[in-house]
Amino acid sequence: MRFILFITFSFLIYSCESSSKSYSLSGFALGTSLNIKHDAEIDDDDLTFNIDGLLMKINKSMSTYQLDSDISKINAGLEIQVDSFFRDVFIESSKIWKLTNGAFDPTVGALVNAYGFGPDKKFINELSDIQLDSLLNITGWNKINLNKDGFLSKSNKNITLDFNAIAKGYTVDVISKYLESIGAKNYLIEIGGEVSAKGYSPKSNGPWKIGIDSPEPNLSKRNIYTTYNLKDRSIATSGNYRHFRINKKTGKKYVHTIDPRTGYPIQSQILSTSVTAKDCISADAWATSLMVLSLDDGKVLIENDSDLEALWITSTEDGLESFYSSGWMK
Repeated sequence: MRFILFITFSFLIYSCESSSKSYSLSGFALGTSLNIKHDAEIDDDDLTFNIDGLLMKINKSMSTYQLDSDISKINAGLEIQVDSFFRDVFIESSKIWKLTNGAFDPTVGALVNAYGFGPDKKFINELSDIQLDSLLNITGWNKINLNKDGFLSKSNKNITLDFNAIAKGYTVDVISKYLESIGAKNYLIEIGGEVSAKGYSPKSNGPWKIGIDSPEPNLSKRNIYTTYNLKDRSIATSGNYRHFRINKKTGKKYVHTIDPRTGYPIQSQILSTSVTAKDCISADAWATSLMVLSLDDGKVLIENDSDLEALWITSTEDGLESFYSSGWMK
């Protein structure tokens, strides 16, 4: 997560179909876009100040781009007492790591850095077997522990944590709870494509309509593949089609999703996955997990959890193909 650059503007929208009203706030958070629509009666400056304060606390806890954050200190080998934000994400990470048999693992940080997707953007041109084994020795969620007093210990001081695959979703949940605490009955929160919605859209008086991008590699071209009607739930999408690096010497393409079990970037026909869940932290983590898991394994896990639904978009010789979980609302 990058540090906050939070610029905001707010205005009042009146629905053409009803007397309901909605306020809109936009800016940047965690190195990506932030958009909020809500119906809470609160002064714009107070709302901005309070949300900015929450974002600063989350960055101070879990930003790998902030040298004095808790996670950066832990990655540097210090033993510190973490805050409630860190604990929440740690507990959820432990749960999903176990359910996915290690496909979701925030100790993948050293591998992420090695492939050039970390804060310093430096990467090894080609990992040797020895280098890969060395990195796998400092990868594994079972090699760290958070005790009841909030102190995290590591079996190897070089283990590197990276919560990028779950922190945006968690942040959406934190803002959701805040909006509800100030009286919001209807809202939509989006941070970098991770979305949570409650109640109804003021424009339609129906569920919030969320666009899911078509997995196009061209950054200047964004087409909507399909839409999803979201109410009192969250949705997150993960994909490899835009985030990759190419070895200039070999021409080999490295995607940003790394399998923590093997140490290799994922080579799969799955281009993107979208997951809906009751909270955004789950949707975010599971969307990443499904990019690591095979299509068949992912389907089984999603069908076994009554709260989760998913969409997989895959690449075939004839173009794009979709696979939906049984409860996905088409």
